[in-house]
Amino acid sequence: MQISAGDLSVMLNGTVEGDTAVLVNTVAKIEEGKAGALSFLANTKYEEYVYTTLSSVVLVNRTFIPAKKINATLIRVDDAYVSFTFILEKFSNPLAISEGIESNVFIDPTALLGADVYLGFASYVSKNASIGDHSKIYPQVFIGQQAKIGKNCIIYPGVKIYHDCIIGDNCIIHAGAVIGSDGFGFAPLPDRSYKKIPQTGNVIVENNVEIGANTTIDRATMGSTIIRNGTKIDNLVQIAHNTDIGEHCILAGQVGIAGSTKLGKYSVLGGQVAISGHLVIAEGSQFGGQSGALASITEPNKKWFGSPAIELRNSLKMITVQRRLPELLSRIEALEKELLTIKKQ
Repeated sequence: MQISAGDLSVMLNGTVEGDTAVLVNTVAKIEEGKAGALSFLANTKYEEYVYTTLSSVVLVNRTFIPAKKINATLIRVDDAYVSFTFILEKFSNPLAISEGIESNVFIDPTALLGADVYLGFASYVSKNASIGDHSKIYPQVFIGQQAKIGKNCIIYPGVKIYHDCIIGDNCIIHAGAVIGSDGFGFAPLPDRSYKKIPQTGNVIVENNVEIGANTTIDRATMGSTIIRNGTKIDNLVQIAHNTDIGEHCILAGQVGIAGSTKLGKYSVLGGQVAISGHLVIAEGSQFGGQSGALASITEPNKKWFGSPAIELRNSLKMITVQRRLPELLSRIEALEKELLTIKKQ
């Protein structure tokens, strides 16, 4: 990548403050800037670096008001973070060059491949499976019988997509993820052993979904486990059978969602959040890290924290009180001693 500040500004519908002819050929964190680099400032916590960075060009929000002189050329845009993401996507995608079918690939004769599909070394495409146009399947990926992968997908090495599962268009699945393994279903018997319940459903991943490394999404007992449009899932997440994840949700690392739960659209789950089974969580719900939901939530667009989760404001009040408990205990003990002394007198 080598591009002038002026051309970048046109691409991003921005406004240049400084040298429109200055060139950038790489990207860098604002605190690690160097000549020829493009950086961005979106979080005010990093504002101090904009005055000292060696980066040649910095993307800033239109509303940014500098406190002192800035040496770098600025490009003002509506959203610096989104604009920087666009630049990374456009100029820093080495995977775009992957093409063709590598050696030791198995493709069943009944499988259907779209135009310009890439299949990496030792990948396996089973009977009646299909892969859409321009999708990239990296080495050692397994695609089960009758599984369907849409257009423009990226499936990273070692992903396993079981039989009958459906992946929509423009999806990204990172290394080691497993889509469609059996749901955790066992019927207790009189002798206290367990009989496995057949898991006859599938997993449906709709369009524009990203699934992190080593995440597992279980197939439904009957029907489908569904990940709806635009949802982004981090690494090491467990989604159980018959769960329905709404549109444009965010699930951070190590989230666990038990079976048959419905998560409303636009919900955000911090790291290690746990949602119990058979619950309905209202749209726009936000859970702080390590929270646990044990009951359904009916009011939309509220913030929750703690285990069991309660409204964020009340949870913060409880934490404040908990921090004072040692002090309060000392005061109570002192009062008890004082009261005992008075009684003796």
